Amino acid sequence: MADYKFGIIGVGTWGETHLKAISTQPHCEIACICDLNEELLKQRAEEYGIERRTTDYKELLADDDIMAVCVVTPDFAHREIAVAAAEAGKHMLIEKPLATTVEDCEAILAAVEQAGVTMMVDYHNRFNPAFVQAKAAIDAGELGELQMMSLRLSDTIYVPTGMLSWGGMSTVAWFLASHCVDLLRWLSGEEATRVYSVSRSRVLKSMGITTPDFFHSIIEFSGGLVAHVDNSWILSTSMPTVFEFKAEIVGEKGTLFADCNSHRMLQKFTGDEAMYPDVAAQPVVQGKPVGFTIESIRHFIGCLIAGEQPAVTGHDGLMATKIVCAIHDSAESGEPVQLA
Repeated sequence: MADYKFGIIGVGTWGETHLKAISTQPHCEIACICDLNEELLKQRAEEYGIERRTTDYKELLADDDIMAVCVVTPDFAHREIAVAAAEAGKHMLIEKPLATTVEDCEAILAAVEQAGVTMMVDYHNRFNPAFVQAKAAIDAGELGELQMMSLRLSDTIYVPTGMLSWGGMSTVAWFLASHCVDLLRWLSGEEATRVYSVSRSRVLKSMGITTPDFFHSIIEFSGGLVAHVDNSWILSTSMPTVFEFKAEIVGEKGTLFADCNSHRMLQKFTGDEAMYPDVAAQPVVQGKPVGFTIESIRHFIGCLIAGEQPAVTGHDGLMATKIVCAIHDSAESGEPVQLA
């Protein structure tokens, strides 16, 4: 008998990560999966041996045997499902961002508090070994007072044009900058006070996809830290990885550099391809998925079983959304945006 029965709402690219993590976790069972794509639902159900599937998330939430759900729908499609899940008494792991408006975030948090359920936002880079080490060094005082940080997290143009069917309904800021701003808050322990951002919409717009190509953002923090965040959706598909993720952290006494994609721990060259195989996010070891993107989901499961609060809170999700909203507002107005 499984200790926890899960439902997964959204089984696309990242939904499969949740399938991998939960289906290989002891004492857990995926009782039902939900997606609007019936063909994909059938495929996932057969591959992971799941008996029940539905295209209606309300049907999934009506199952009293399901104790927790993973909300893995597109960025902008979280509020309605999350509020309904809370009202149904389900614990929730919600993919980042929590929501794409402050109002939606607050509605989700109010529903969670009212229902008394546990909720976590899946900012899995808090489990990324590179940033875990960076956090430890910062907290130990090895770098001294933080002065500046630079985070570059970008994707190739394949992501908005091929991987995501809904790329034009979101932005690279919601998809990637949300990771960056959460990392900045977590690593520094400071809150953002002012945001200035610049974006352009030329390449993707010319392809009929109405979303910005990139955002360059300067974020000032309460303790004096200044951060630069660079997010793009137009990198060349000839790159050996689908994303680029680099960081520079400068303190008064020390500096850290992180290279999360082209670290060269493993390089693979064949007759027609060069690549850096994944060794950290979700590699497979002895037939079992491991890595920090899996570990964040398993952390949530462990918190439910132990009755503990997860490492990433609803408040963290709300604050990240406030910063990304400011990024959009500044890019649109051409002026800095002050945050309370």
